[in-house]
Amino acid sequence: MNAETIDVAALRRLLMDQPEPWTTRAVALTVSIAFLAAVLNLVRRGRLREEYTPIWTVVALGIMVLSVWTEALRALTHAVGAWAPSSTLFFFGELFLLVLCLNYAVRLSRLTLDVKLLAQEIALLRVDLAGERGAGSSSSSSAATAGDALGPPP
Repeated sequence: MNAETIDVAALRRLLMDQPEPWTTRAVALTVSIAFLAAVLNLVRRGRLREEYTPIWTVVALGIMVLSVWTEALRALTHAVGAWAPSSTLFFFGELFLLVLCLNYAVRLSRLTLDVKLLAQEIALLRVDLAGERGAGSSSSSSAATAGDALGPPP
């Protein structure tokens, strides 16, 4: 094959048929094992909640499998129509981050609504407490302690 007769299909085959150097496999395997150990350590120390553990464990194991079994990565690359395995990894990495961002946006929206509802509930409790204080009921001392627990209004 000379440079004048290479077509696109031949160029793609040439890129796909390049062997993976053993150093690339070793680095990928080392990084995936370190990532899995970091995830498990974060869970053990209580810094990562258990509900996120399966997601990050699957990601670490997926990287580990693809670093050992490169033929699977090449088959996946061929299936999605990419030119190089690195493009496939980049594509699926971005897809994972997009789904993760959407998940966090949904959680943040729910938490924002919860904070709004809690602030409204505290405001209503303060109004009720102020009404009890103004009425001069016999339980004014207990109302005063409950008001002190809520703190001053913002």
